[in-house]
Amino acid sequence: MSSQPENTVKPPAKDPMKSFRGVMAGALTLEAITVALALPVVARLGGGVGTGKGWTVIAVAIALVLCCGLLRRSWIVPVILALQAVLIAFLFWITAIGVIGLLFLAFWLWALWLRRDVARRMAAGKLPSQQE
Repeated sequence: MSSQPENTVKPPAKDPMKSFRGVMAGALTLEAITVALALPVVARLGGGVGTGKGWTVIAVAIALVLCCGLLRRSWIVPVILALQAVLIAFLFWITAIGVIGLLFLAFWLWALWLRRDVARRMAAGKLPSQQE
C-alpha cells in the first residue's frame, strides 16, 4: 500500500512560480531602466524634468524598482498594472512614454496569462516535472 492516494496530483520537483518571480523581477528592472531613459524625452517635449510630468516619470521608475522587492506579496500584480495605467495615461501628454506603457502592458498581460496557464497545468498534474 502506498501512502498517497492514486488520484492526488504529485507536486512538481521545482516550484515554477518561484522562477516566474525571477522573470517578473527582470521585467520590472528592464521597464524601470526604459522609463528612466525616457527622461530626456520629458526634458525635451514635456517642459522639463522638474515639471509634474518629469517627477511622475521619476516616481514610476522608482516604484518599478521597489516592486522588485515585493514580488512575494499577493497584491503586487495590481500595483504593477496600476503603474502601467499611469504610463499609458501619458499618451495624452507625451505619446512616447504612453507607448512605453502600452508595450509593457502587453508584456505583463502575456506573462500573467502564462502564469495562469502554468498554474492550471500544475493543478492538473500535466507539468513535465510531475510526470513519472
